Amino acid sequence: MPSAPPPPLSEVMEFFGWRAAAACSGLPPHVVFARREAEAGPALTACGRCPVVDRCLEAVAPAESWFDGVSGGRLWRNGRPVALRHRHDGARADAA
Repeated sequence: MPSAPPPPLSEVMEFFGWRAAAACSGLPPHVVFARREAEAGPALTACGRCPVVDRCLEAVAPAESWFDGVSGGRLWRNGRPVALRHRHDGARADAA
C-alpha cells in the first residue's frame, strides 16, 4: 500500500509552528547552539536545505539578542556572524 504524500509545508507550519518545519529540528541542542564551526557543521548543513531559514533568522534576531549558535544559515557568536572556514557542502568557504 503506497504511503500518502506529506502535507504541504504551509499546513505543517500552521499546525506545528515554523520550528517544526526547520531542517535542524531533530539535531541536538549542543549542535544548534555551538559556538565553533566544527561542532555547528551539521546545523549549518541543515540550513542549506531548510524551508524556514528566513523565518528562523527573523525570530532569533541574533544581532539583537547576543545569540550563540546557528540561525538563518550562519554561525553567530555573541550576536555577531562568524567567518566560516568551510562551506558546508564540503568546499572551502572562500572558494564560493
